[in-house]
Amino acid sequence: MEFFRIKRDLPFMRYARTTVFVSLVFFAVAVAALIARGLNLNVDFTGGTVIELQFKAATPPSAIRRLLMAHHYHHARVENYGTASKVLIRLPTRATKGKALAVRVLRLVSARYPGASLRSVEYVGPEVGSELADQGALALLFVALGITIYLTLRFEWRFAVGAIVATIHDVVIVLGVFALFHISFSLTVLAAILAVLGYSVNDTVVVFDRIRENFRRMRTGTTAEVIDSAITRTLSRTVMTHLLTQMMVLSMLFLGGPVLFGFALAMTVGIVVGTYGSVLVASPIVMWLGLKREDLVARKAAAERP
Repeated sequence: MEFFRIKRDLPFMRYARTTVFVSLVFFAVAVAALIARGLNLNVDFTGGTVIELQFKAATPPSAIRRLLMAHHYHHARVENYGTASKVLIRLPTRATKGKALAVRVLRLVSARYPGASLRSVEYVGPEVGSELADQGALALLFVALGITIYLTLRFEWRFAVGAIVATIHDVVIVLGVFALFHISFSLTVLAAILAVLGYSVNDTVVVFDRIRENFRRMRTGTTAEVIDSAITRTLSRTVMTHLLTQMMVLSMLFLGGPVLFGFALAMTVGIVVGTYGSVLVASPIVMWLGLKREDLVARKAAAERP
């Protein structure tokens, strides 16, 4: 199924230096933001107090969030828990914590919503948050390692290098956006980062598969022309897939509320950057590493030899 068909190959590789330079600029800005500002880790990583409240009727989390922000609890995360009448409030570490903080929040909420009751309160220490941060970093590391092994076994090593560079490019830029604008970084955002990793690699593999097929099918043409043809032939699929996915993610970004905002933002940026990286970063790197038709044809012949 094709969304549109392009009859003439587009000269993507002619502008490879420009596209990679643009990526390097964004990458540098992202790294600078991460170094200068760092990630705004929320209570999932830094520790804090988790308060569960029970209301007599369904209560929108947005109303509770506005109430807390009006009383200087600016970093509170509020969401329904189980039913519409149960609300879970996460507050970062403060001088007042645990039961004392829960009582103050309950008194504040009860003044607006009589009958609210405290169901439970837990204090998550910074040690637990640090452990979650370490586990998240290990998850990213193992995913990247698994991707490297998979691409090396499935493709020629130059493809693996191009895909890994593009994947690092995608993840760092997404993290840089969160650091630059000081947006809260939670476990759901980390989940989105891992999803972006898989999404980016999947798109890169589709393009690389077509490049490999073109090298074996096209008897003439330079490496740049073969890659241009592969990208052009997969462009319809790329646009259709990413456009439909982006529409769903944007609906979460604008309609999902604060709870889904971080996840949806990471996915929105990741899809755009991932598409760019798969097409205009990974492919030029493969070309500059000197990939030739002989590298793939000889490998196929060796694999078929008894």
